[in-house]
Order: sequence, then structure tokens, then C-alpha cells
Amino acid sequence: MAIFETITHQVDFCVVGGGLSGLCAALAAARHGRRVALVQDRPMLGGNASSEIRMWVCGARGDNMRETGIIEELELENYWRNPYKNYPIWDSVMLEAAKKEKNLQLFLNCSCMDGEMEEGKLKRITCWQLTTQQYHVFEAKLFADCSGDSILAPITGAQYRMGRESRGEFGEDIAPAEADAHTMGMSCMIQAREYPEERVFIPPTWARKITREDLPHRQPDLHNDGENFWYLELGGMQDTIRDTEELRDELLRLAYGLWDYLKNDPENRERNRNFDIDWIGILPGKRESRRYVGDYVMTQNDVRAEGRFEDLIAYGGWTMDDHHPCGFDTPEPPTIHHPAPSPYGIPYRCLYSKNVPNLLFAGRNISVTHTAMSSTRVMATCALLGQAAGTAAAIALREGITPREVYTLGFVPELQQTLMEDDCYLPFRKRALTTLTAGAELVSDMENAEALRSGVDRAVGEAKNAAWGKKGCFAEYRLAAPAETSAVRLVFDSDLNRETLPEWEYQLNRPMRHNIRLCHVKSHMPQTVVRDFDVTFTLADGSTVTEQIRGNHQRLVRIPCAKTIRAVRVTLLETWGVAECHLFAFDLMEK
Repeated sequence: MAIFETITHQVDFCVVGGGLSGLCAALAAARHGRRVALVQDRPMLGGNASSEIRMWVCGARGDNMRETGIIEELELENYWRNPYKNYPIWDSVMLEAAKKEKNLQLFLNCSCMDGEMEEGKLKRITCWQLTTQQYHVFEAKLFADCSGDSILAPITGAQYRMGRESRGEFGEDIAPAEADAHTMGMSCMIQAREYPEERVFIPPTWARKITREDLPHRQPDLHNDGENFWYLELGGMQDTIRDTEELRDELLRLAYGLWDYLKNDPENRERNRNFDIDWIGILPGKRESRRYVGDYVMTQNDVRAEGRFEDLIAYGGWTMDDHHPCGFDTPEPPTIHHPAPSPYGIPYRCLYSKNVPNLLFAGRNISVTHTAMSSTRVMATCALLGQAAGTAAAIALREGITPREVYTLGFVPELQQTLMEDDCYLPFRKRALTTLTAGAELVSDMENAEALRSGVDRAVGEAKNAAWGKKGCFAEYRLAAPAETSAVRLVFDSDLNRETLPEWEYQLNRPMRHNIRLCHVKSHMPQTVVRDFDVTFTLADGSTVTEQIRGNHQRLVRIPCAKTIRAVRVTLLETWGVAECHLFAFDLMEK
């Protein structure tokens, strides 16, 4: 007789792993009408970005290269709801996003243990939920592994790699001469808080002794808001899955030892006298472990060539940031930032398994070499990959095809168009306009109004790709004949550079903060976002209906409109701080 209850769930799409890539994959598929289960082995969402690990969400570098789509939606929600940059509130922002999707079921504290294959496909997985002491079985047509450690690879027999390729295998000049099993390590980070009075620290007896000589390339600075102790890193010379518990203990020894150095070493004592530990991570933040093999393995050379793939569905722009496998214990620099263009494209063929036909993946475990992964692994890039995987899954499920057939049967252009309509920027591509948008007469008192139909929803190089005007400005589409529309799509300016502030204040207005200093001030919404606006529909009989939107804090806004219309006017009334109103796109979406 079974001791524990087993509950079986039948869904279209099952996503394993609730970091940013898994969350974005699940949200994307659910929003496109699929029944989705999101299975997460931790009590909160976010992975390395969550309150358990507290790593900033990093992504592409350079002007106007910030990632949009679902990840920007989450970050703007956090700016609005969490001005004091409290990590538990950030956790709640991600939780709320999952909970409010009607097609999405979320299972926290639920660890994937096993799975069953039928005719070469993954049929079901079995998970154990620690809190309820129940087994949950998930049967799905498609699965996505966004677990980071690629838990479904050994379960399904999917091909994967782990470690560093040799320089000669793919002709990568920053790879080691010989292949090895080494990876980048993992970190347990520290969050410090400054107080008005002195705070003392007595280290545990097992803390590692740290001296200035142990820090030849890094001197910790609690007065620098950019200090997040990422270099407290170990594990790359061991197995970053099998040895995690042992490595966690060593990382805690290292973290408490570094804090002892900052508080009690004569060189640092006075400077840091008023700081105390606010939090130390007990769950290591991991950079690298298993990487799946897909139909294409992206390499260092693809990154350097800007990734101009026909099937690009996301982009990166972080340097090839290759951490030394010895981590903190190397006498060499802890990482080398090998140059990478920003942006470079990432192809869809890196997101599905070469040999398990109904398995997708997204995050740091996609089909790339170690050197390419040193750039693609950062979380904002992983979020884009997740949204692409979830959107591809929705198309595959609608058509009754495999993820590979989304590519081979010619659905990639639709995938790209859908991603761009959902505000995911794809470099070297333009979003196609709807027939209604392209054919309408545009009347506006805004500067550069025709840019509203450029098909590019951000500034690129010298092209602003936006219309702008004083508060109260308008843009109106007039149709030659009444027509049905499903929604008005607007893309506002969310200040992708986040540079409308003085530099010192910008540092305090990061999406999340690390060390909490007395000088910290309340942050605020990006000031360029349009806060208040009206959308006026002229109906077929000549009457008008106005939707008044107040307090908007999002970049992508869709106003439903199941009506036959003759014209639509958008009037921009107020921003979150700047004098002008900016608008990148104004589209009439067809049924």
C-alpha cells in the first residue's frame, strides 16, 4: 500500500525550474493559451535573482540594449511596488506574475525525481513536494528544462555536455588547449547593512582565515554600492552538482571568514565599524553545470560574428566572462572579460534537444560551448531564452508538431513576429505591421510621428524610432472603412539606459540593491514611462468611447477593443517625471 498520496496532472506544457528562464517560459506559453505547469524545487521563484541568492539581473551591455518583454515587465513592476528594493517584495512580484495567469499552475517546493519515456519521448515526470509530502506526476505533450542543472537530461537520456571543450574542437581561441571537466564555480554572497552605531562581529570557530594576501585582485569595499561579493566562488574544480553540499559548507567558511577580515582586520576595522551582516546566502548561486546538446551548438565564434542567424529568437550582449575554475583560490584574476559584441543573436536551434523530440530548454543550460555560455548565462539573457522557448512551445502545441518542426516546417518567422509583438527585441529584424496599422492615415501633433510604424520599438544607433511631444500630445489612426480590431498595442519609453538620473542617484536606483547603506534613498519608476493617457475609439456609427488609463507603469500596454472602429486616438497626458512624452509604437491589432 502506498504511504504517500500521488496526484496526477495533465497539462500541455510542463516547465521544470522556476528561475527567470522557467518563469518566463511558463508565462509566455500560458499567455498564448496553453495549459502550463511550472514546477520549482524551491519555496520561491527567481533562482539566482531570488531572495535566497540575491544576484542582480544582468544582461546585454551598451546603449539601449536592456532586455524587454516579460523580464522588463517584471522589473518595472518591481520599480513600482518595491521602491526600497526589499528582496522578499521582489519575490512577491515574481510570485504574483505566476499566480495571476489563469492557464498556469505553480508547484513550489516540488523536486523532479524521475520520469518515463514512451517511444523516445518524455511522457511524464514524478516530483516530490516536501511541504505536503505528496508525489505529483505531470503528464505533458511538451516539457522544458529550465532547472539550470538540467535534471531532465539524465532522466531522458538527452545528450549534454559538462566542462570545457578543447580549443581545437570548435576553433575557439579562448578555450583551454585540452578539454576538461572544469566549470565556473558557485557563490554564497553577503548582504551588509550600515548602522548609525558600531557593530561588532565574533566569527565562528570554523570560519576561514582571510588576509590581504588572499585578495590580490579584489579589495572588498562596503561603501561601494556595486560590491556584491560575487568572487566568493568555489567549485569549478569539482562537480558542481554532486559536490554542492560540501561546496556550500566551504563557501560559508569563506563568507564568514571574509566578513571577519572586513570587521576585525586592523586595516579595515575603523572603516567598517558600523556595518553588520544583514544576510548571508545559504543556497549557492550556480554559474555552470550540464549544458544540453541541441540541433546547433553555439560557439565563441558565433558570438564574435554577432550571431546573425536566420532563426535568432533572443540576443546576448554580456562579455564572455569566463571565471577561473579555482575561483577564490586562484592567484590569477578571478575572471577574464573576453570581448563580445552587444547585441549578438542566439538561434532557436539551441533551445531544443537533439535526441528527445519533445524537450525544450532555456537558461544557462542551452546548447552552447563553455566559452559561449560564459556570456549567454546571465539572467536577463536567460529570461529572453525562456520567453522564446515558451512561445515556441505554444506554436508547436497549436500545430501538433515537435519543437524541431517549428524550425523545419517554417514557423520561425511566426515565432519571431510573436516575440517582437510581445516586446522582445530581436536585433537585425523589424516587426511586421498589421494591415490596419500600415493602411491607416496617421494624424498627430507629435515629432517624428511616422516612427510609430517603424517596426523597431527602441532606439538603435542614431535612429530614435520614437515619436515625442509635450504633455497632451496625440496620435490618431483613421481607417478608410470601418474594421474590426482586437486591441491597441502601445510601447512606451521605459528608459532602457536608466540614465535620466544623476550618476550617483542612478547607482542608488538600481533594480535591486545589495549592501544597505544609511545614504540609501527611495528609488522610483523610470521617469520616461507615460503614466496617464487616454485611448479614444471612434465607432462605426460615429460615436466615441474613451478608455482612461491612469497610473500606468508598464512599457508594453495592450488596450482590448472587440469593436468595429473608424479611428483610434491616443492622447498622452503625464509621465513619471520627464517633460516630454515618448512613444515607440502604436498598433491596431487584428482579430
